[in-house]
Amino acid sequence: MKPKQVVLGFWDAMRTNDFAKASEWLSDDFQGHWPQSSELTTGRSNFTAINSEYPANGVWEFELNSIVCEGDTVVTDVSVTDSVLKDRVITFHTVVDGLIQKQTEFWPDPFEAPAWRSQWVQIVTNNQAISNNQLASNNKVALNNKGASNK
Repeated sequence: MKPKQVVLGFWDAMRTNDFAKASEWLSDDFQGHWPQSSELTTGRSNFTAINSEYPANGVWEFELNSIVCEGDTVVTDVSVTDSVLKDRVITFHTVVDGLIQKQTEFWPDPFEAPAWRSQWVQIVTNNQAISNNQLASNNKVALNNKGASNK
């Protein structure tokens, strides 16, 4: 099975909220790293326990926004909600021998778009896809990178 199919299988299993089932896509020596909190999860059982015990307001929903593959590395952008909490996770998966051996996850916080750049951008929802045709038509605006920043 190709790395992309492995990761898609993992996210399909996560959608069932059966985290033991999802952990079957992980290798025995799995490592899950959350750099923002400096936490490292090792092994399937710890993965299952954390996800099963995570405080939730309902059933978890996972929506795959995008997936990029390069060799054994697969990167996913997933929206996660329990109907109250709304998060987004960028996950770097390393697939070895048909199983996910390592995940590095980043959980970015949304922020208000600053007013100073409003003349050059449009506001879209987190899950709103922009096609290449839309991007091409939106590129009529001349960009000035002087003093630009992410926030």
